[in-house]
Amino acid sequence: MGEVGAVTPLEAVAAVDVGGTRVKAALVDRAGVEVVAATEATPPGLGAPGALVGAVESTLGRLLGDAEQQGYAVRLGGCGVVVPGVVDDAKGVAVWSANLGWRDVEVVGPLEGRVGLPVALGHDVRAGLLAEARWGAARGVDNVLFVPLGTGIAGALMVDGRVLQGGGYAGELGHVEVEPEGPVCGCGARGCLEAVSSAAAIERSYAARLGLTEHVTAERIAALVVSGDPDASAVWTHAVSALARALVMAVTLSGVERILVGGGLSRSGDVLLEPLRHAVSERLTFQRQPSVELAALGDRAGCLGAACLAWDLA
Repeated sequence: MGEVGAVTPLEAVAAVDVGGTRVKAALVDRAGVEVVAATEATPPGLGAPGALVGAVESTLGRLLGDAEQQGYAVRLGGCGVVVPGVVDDAKGVAVWSANLGWRDVEVVGPLEGRVGLPVALGHDVRAGLLAEARWGAARGVDNVLFVPLGTGIAGALMVDGRVLQGGGYAGELGHVEVEPEGPVCGCGARGCLEAVSSAAAIERSYAARLGLTEHVTAERIAALVVSGDPDASAVWTHAVSALARALVMAVTLSGVERILVGGGLSRSGDVLLEPLRHAVSERLTFQRQPSVELAALGDRAGCLGAACLAWDLA
């Protein structure tokens, strides 16, 4: 930072990613660098009137306070906010989130009124794909499927260089049916990909197979696969096969040339990617063979995607 007491000018946007358990926020410069960053627990009660906007405003205030303490004189060009669920980007409305409890929450208008900045609202995963295209593993590729695998499964599609919105409904890969008689999903349907191949589903399947009462993490199950454990391998293979079926469907419909795998489950690396690549490839006939790669931005993709939205608006 240089001399004590020196002030460093910073041109940036504010980016806020409101997740089910954590809020990730940053002041991001034009190069995509999170100059000042923060992560905190998601506050309860975000479904209450005004709560979501108030939480974002508070987070922005803390970011600016941190920046001042670190010696920055910040010039903000705007604020980007991304949230899960169904999002109407054009109207600036968080339409619905099952996990966080809101419905039809106006974000852009009220927040602009409070912070005096232009505000962009977007979907966390679609924004994450935008960040991967600008600063990550999708640079230079126009047709990409981004699939974060974690407690749930989400998806976002870029076709011919444009991220598909579908009125806020595009990309729900986790709720494609892969097993008609499979387990019941949190959405109420049966056999959704999320209920079969997510980290949480793998953990449930492994516990049920062995009759366990204690929790075994997906990370531990992946390590058991590496060691050759037959039960872990059977559960893993089943989950990967279902995921491959869904990915092949998406490739066939969209013609994507790259699949980016992100989320917590992606930390298992080649334990996941190698069998997934093989399972996808062997199911394709005439379709374009996509590369299957790790996403580059990790759990900051959504926050950096919010920054992309804000810079585009600014």
